[in-house]
Amino acid sequence: MLMLMITLIMMITHILIFISILISKKKKFDREKNSPFECGFDPKTPSRLPFSLQFFIITIIFLIFDVEISIILPMIISFKLINNMIWFITSISIMIILIIGIFYEWNQSLLNWKF
Repeated sequence: MLMLMITLIMMITHILIFISILISKKKKFDREKNSPFECGFDPKTPSRLPFSLQFFIITIIFLIFDVEISIILPMIISFKLINNMIWFITSISIMIILIIGIFYEWNQSLLNWKF
């Protein structure tokens, strides 16, 4: 009885797949539409092509300052909950670290956009 049910389920599944293939609107198989899309790179080319280091650095800078926003916003909300001196020292130290980082990036000329 179990084998009969499994066979029947498999047959129904295959029939439904076959019917969906027959009546589908996509008849023409295009290489571009069938290939996976990965960030604009062609998956059929070698993966060891030269990559723009400037793009990578700008991405890292963006992530750093995105995390900075997620640190600063709760600090503003917690101003009333924490001792003012502790809050002040913490916020100033975070700001000094970020300012030193931005001066380092500026000194290394990582913020120059070259096209």
